[in-house]
Amino acid sequence: MIHGNTTGLKPSQLQALERIYRRRIPSDQVITPELARFIAERSHDLRRQVGIIADRQGTVRYVIVGDDREIVIPDLSNYGLGRSGLRGLRCIHTHLKGETLSRDDLNDLALLRLDMMVALTLDKDGQPEKIHYAHILPHNPEGRSVEVLENPSIHGFDLNLAFFLRSLEAELEQKAAETVDLSDGRERAILISASTEPWQETADSLDELSELARTADVLVLDRVVQRPRRLNPKYLMGEGKIKEVIIRALQERATLLIFDQELSPAQVRAISEITEMKVIDRTQLILDIFARRAHTRDGKVQVELAQLKYILPRLTGRGIAFSRLMGGIGGRGPGETKLEIDRRRIRDRITRLENELKSLSRGRLQRRQRRIRAGVPIASIVGYTNAGKSTLLNALTQSKVLTEDLLFATLDTATRRLRFPQEREVIITDTVGFIRKLPKSLLGAFKATLEELEDADLLLHVVDLSNPRFEEQIRAVERVLDDLDLNRIPRLLIFNKIDMVPEAEVSAFRRRFEAVPVSARNRRTFAQLLSELERRLWPHQAETLDM
Repeated sequence: MIHGNTTGLKPSQLQALERIYRRRIPSDQVITPELARFIAERSHDLRRQVGIIADRQGTVRYVIVGDDREIVIPDLSNYGLGRSGLRGLRCIHTHLKGETLSRDDLNDLALLRLDMMVALTLDKDGQPEKIHYAHILPHNPEGRSVEVLENPSIHGFDLNLAFFLRSLEAELEQKAAETVDLSDGRERAILISASTEPWQETADSLDELSELARTADVLVLDRVVQRPRRLNPKYLMGEGKIKEVIIRALQERATLLIFDQELSPAQVRAISEITEMKVIDRTQLILDIFARRAHTRDGKVQVELAQLKYILPRLTGRGIAFSRLMGGIGGRGPGETKLEIDRRRIRDRITRLENELKSLSRGRLQRRQRRIRAGVPIASIVGYTNAGKSTLLNALTQSKVLTEDLLFATLDTATRRLRFPQEREVIITDTVGFIRKLPKSLLGAFKATLEELEDADLLLHVVDLSNPRFEEQIRAVERVLDDLDLNRIPRLLIFNKIDMVPEAEVSAFRRRFEAVPVSARNRRTFAQLLSELERRLWPHQAETLDM
């Protein structure tokens, strides 16, 4: 089969091209002079570029016809990358106008991780003249990704390909081992931000993305920031820049690109067309963390529902962006018929999950109504993720809710009772943590869980005072609470982790924000908090005692 631009070719011309498949190149040669002459003559006859893709055994895998300026390399994803990061294939093609390797040639070499990219220039009689070739470079201080060389004649070109590739692979593996542990089975990611927001806000958001990646057990290799005047609607960043980032990621042996901004379905498809690396955004990373952290049936249903609603508009026949959610890492998508079947199955599954969620919601409603009828006040803990909400719940109620120094360490709602003197008690609930740029789809998916907040008599807003961005986190949580129409419920601001902040600063911030300072790991700091809870939840009794 001849690939590419075969329109207008005569049967005899096609047959001549198909005969190239019968040729075999010795493993120590890039190309034989005889095959170079045959390809050059076919190219001169057609006035189109002609190319081949050959493997290391010298077998011609693809014959390609282009136009007078370029060829288009077919999908090579069936040929995986080796330990060195090379694909084990080389591309050899003609250039009709005596030009050297083009920028597109070099991009294809680096993006597709080819062993070599070769261009044969033709003389006026259609015979091969110069040979231009390039190969990938290991990671280097100069930041160069490829090296370009040439030889004045195909007949004097005596490069021993087998020896050259062995040496190149050894150097690539050695350089990679200096920076990356290839035996580490974790995903290796490059974090990417293309933003028009102020620099500090962009940097803070990327720091948080790095923490999210750590929570998802992803190894972050590097971070890339571009601040364009306006965002590219197709790739988010410019086409040249995204290719540069992908080449750099491949050179550093990354397996995953994580964008800080939410990618549209069209952007995911466009980026996936120029790389076989997995491409996800902030939303999908959070979904992945949620999927790991959900343990109750409520949580699992809500996470799966959010995942399917996220995937559905982005599902394509060729994309590879959803392997973290759907399996098949690095594989290509299904055919169109299979694609439609998958879409229908997803829609059916969404309907079933929504019905199950309604049933679970009714059960939660009945439990909440029983608590309300019992007349026991409810205080719900809210706050930014990793602010120490679950640690505070454990310390207050002497329970053992899971706590870790990770974002979204606990996802499922926890409910405990806290007893006060005089036979009084309060129900304390701990909900999922909030985060900046929390997508509306995620907020909607967890609306059922967050319904618990609507019955609260008091919201305990826990803040990590040791975080340099705590003021911004306070505003982010307040925005989410406003979106949930919870303005009517009184709030008590609690500054946690005061043991990690100088005492003078704690006093100043406490007065400025009218907050209660605590260290959730030290119950001796709870006196003011417990007193304030009693005053807020039983105001009439507090007034009687004052009298």
